[in-house]
Amino acid sequence: MHPTDFNYKMPAEWTAHERTFISWPVKDSMCHPDNHQSVCAGYQEFIKAIAEFEPVSVIVNPNELENVKELFNESNIELLPIEHNDAWLRDNGPTFIIDDEGNRAGVNWRFNAWGGKYAPWDLDDKVAPQILEHYNIKKFDAPLVMEGGSLHTDGEGTLLTTEECLLNPNRNPDLTREQIEAHLKQYLNIQKVIWLKNGLDGDETDGHVDNIACFAAPGKIIIQTCDDPNDANHKITLENLEILKNSTDAKGRKLEIIPINQPPRAEYKGERLTLSYLNFYFVNNGIILPTFGGNAAEADKMAEKVLSLTFPDRKVRTVDGMAVIKEGGNVHCTTQQMPYPKNLKAL
Repeated sequence: MHPTDFNYKMPAEWTAHERTFISWPVKDSMCHPDNHQSVCAGYQEFIKAIAEFEPVSVIVNPNELENVKELFNESNIELLPIEHNDAWLRDNGPTFIIDDEGNRAGVNWRFNAWGGKYAPWDLDDKVAPQILEHYNIKKFDAPLVMEGGSLHTDGEGTLLTTEECLLNPNRNPDLTREQIEAHLKQYLNIQKVIWLKNGLDGDETDGHVDNIACFAAPGKIIIQTCDDPNDANHKITLENLEILKNSTDAKGRKLEIIPINQPPRAEYKGERLTLSYLNFYFVNNGIILPTFGGNAAEADKMAEKVLSLTFPDRKVRTVDGMAVIKEGGNVHCTTQQMPYPKNLKAL
C-alpha cells in the first residue's frame, strides 16, 4: 500500500509546523573538521533563531548529549538522542505527509549520502524511522533513494525538482525518469513534476532544488538568478527560467516568477561555495534567511527585501550563512519540518 491509497499528501513547507527537527554536527563526518567548533556555533544560532518561532527537536548522538544540553536553556528546545553519521536532516529525515482527516504519516526514503559521497551513512539511513517511532507516527518505506533537499511542493499537487539530481545514476540507476516520477506520485500524492535542468555550479549534492528555486505560494516560484555571463550559474539559471516560463502547475496555472539575484561568488580552499538565498527556511509566521556579509552585504539586503515584500505577514530573521556553508549546505539543508495535524490548533 502507498500513501495515496489513504489520501495522504505532502503539504507545502509554509503549512503550520508543530516543530522543526535539526541534527547536531558530527566532527568525524565533516569535510573540514578543523572548523567543528565554528560550525557548531552556527548550528546553535540556527536552532535558537528557529526556536523564536516554534519548538525545535535536536537530534544528538548519545555520547554528546550532555555537552549539547549545556548550550540551550530555551523551554521549547528538546534534545533527542539518536545515533547519526552526519548533520543534514533535510536529506535523511522523514518527509511528513497528511491525510484528509489531518492524520500524519512519514515517508522513509532510502539514503546513500548523496550518491555514495560520504561513507559511512548506515546510521543516517536509520534516523527517519526512529524519529517516526518516537512520535508514534505511521511510516511508509519508499523503494527510492531520495533527499528532502531535492524536492519542493506547493501542497496542491505540483512538485519541483532537477534532472541533475533525481536522474543521476548514483541515486537510482535502475529507474527511468517515468518510474521515479511514478514513485513520487505514489508517496507524495502529487500530480505533476516540473523538472528543472541543473542546480547551482559547484553544488556537491548534484543539483538540489532547494538551492535554486522554491514555491512561495501555489502558482508562484522564487528562483535565484545570476547576471554575470561569465559565471556558470548564468546559463544554468537562464535555462531553468525558460523551463518555468513555459510550465504550468498541476492546476493548469501559469507560474508567477520572482527572481532573487545570487550573492557574489565565494571560495574556500579553491572550491566554490554554494551560496544561496533560496536555502531559506519557512517557520511559523517567519522565514530564516542565510546572509553572507562582506562583499555580499548589498545582495543580502536585496534578498531580504524581496522576501519581505513576497511574504509581508512573515518576519524575515537573518542568520550567518557563512557559518556552515563550508560543509556544503545551509539553513534549509539542516532542517526538517513536522506539520501540525489538521485536527490540532496551530500556535
